[in-house]
Amino acid sequence: MSGTRTRSQPDPMRGMLRLGVAAILAGIGIGFVGGGFRWCLDGANDLRGDLLDWASRLPGPGWLIPVVVTAAGAGVGTLIVRFVPLASGSGVQQVEAVAHGLDDPPPLRVVPAKFVGGLLALGAGLTLGREGPTVHMGAAIGAWVGRVLRVDPDDVRLLTTSLAGAGLGVAFNAPVGGGLFALEEVARSFRIRLLLATMLGVGVAVGCARIIIGDSPDFSVGDVAAPSVVILPIFLVFGAVTGLIGVVYNRLILTLFDGVKRFGSVPPEIRAALIGAVVGGLLAVDADAAGGGDTLSQNLLDGAHIALPTIAILLVVRFVVGPLSYATGTPGGLFAPLLAVGALWGVLFAALVNLAVPAGYDDWTVALIVVGMAAFFAAVVRAPITGIVLVMELTAVTTVTVPMLIATAAAVAVANAAGSPPIYDSLRRRMLAGRSTS
Repeated sequence: MSGTRTRSQPDPMRGMLRLGVAAILAGIGIGFVGGGFRWCLDGANDLRGDLLDWASRLPGPGWLIPVVVTAAGAGVGTLIVRFVPLASGSGVQQVEAVAHGLDDPPPLRVVPAKFVGGLLALGAGLTLGREGPTVHMGAAIGAWVGRVLRVDPDDVRLLTTSLAGAGLGVAFNAPVGGGLFALEEVARSFRIRLLLATMLGVGVAVGCARIIIGDSPDFSVGDVAAPSVVILPIFLVFGAVTGLIGVVYNRLILTLFDGVKRFGSVPPEIRAALIGAVVGGLLAVDADAAGGGDTLSQNLLDGAHIALPTIAILLVVRFVVGPLSYATGTPGGLFAPLLAVGALWGVLFAALVNLAVPAGYDDWTVALIVVGMAAFFAAVVRAPITGIVLVMELTAVTTVTVPMLIATAAAVAVANAAGSPPIYDSLRRRMLAGRSTS
């Protein structure tokens, strides 16, 4: 009979149940591991701030202390990669390769390597994001749980994708943004099986992480008035220019990434330590010049008075030092530094607008900071919905949704028209090409 299932046919409900259980268990794992990583990183960042303050008061060459500390963190973080090569860099490109059947799911040993290596590199002050290690740790935990529960191999890949999104959700305390990241950026698919596993994994993971890190948005922002429809063309221009800046940023990442690798005769740990020394020197001059950038972004959102030339210098410095830090090959992501660059660019553009429209919208600066974060993220990563929702969850600001949509669409359109591929597409191709030639 056509309505009767034979014994040889798989039971789709049983498979879905096992997949759901795996997603929940893996979500618990990355929730506590990722939450612990964030807690440790917050402590490391506090220690670095105290160290910089202490070193600045020392007589003589106190600036050498952050130079040595950051160099050591970068060098040791890269040394860990020697033993676990898959732990290098963000990990997002590897997760995407798994989702598209181009690579095997990451093994569980990636988790301690990303945790310790990322903590050393980010805690020492490299301009890298916490989300890269957390995404990769989530993917590895998801794949491991799937193998332990003996789910179908295709579902192991699916769990790798779903729990990567859970890792991003934990990194930014942004569950919806994490889920969209898994669907829009990693899988580029909205299949019901993937959707349900992602919802379960992300929801459980962020819920567990909030036991450790709390449930407040990462950034505290006051009330922001909704911009008038009359001034929306300004956001369109802002987004278009942001798209061009994103193209330059992507090319700089790849140029420095490839350029550092050309010094093949120098051990990677030494190369990373030298770059770390440069970053440490910048930290000795200004603590906002390097690091993940969360404190800088919060200060900008708070309306801290920073001279416009200083804003421009910080924008240029962080525009370069982020890709340079990524070129070390140590564990660390790209997303968080992107948000700081977008925030600085928003402040700078707001100042230009104020020169042209001195009696205009009162909340130019805060609105353009929030919109700049989303638009620059989208210009580089090319995941516009993820970027918009992620920034909305990070800031709890929804009143600038319309200008954010317009600016982000313009940024993506301009970056695509310029022929610039999404950054993780380029990094994935380099990763796979490097393996084929090794």
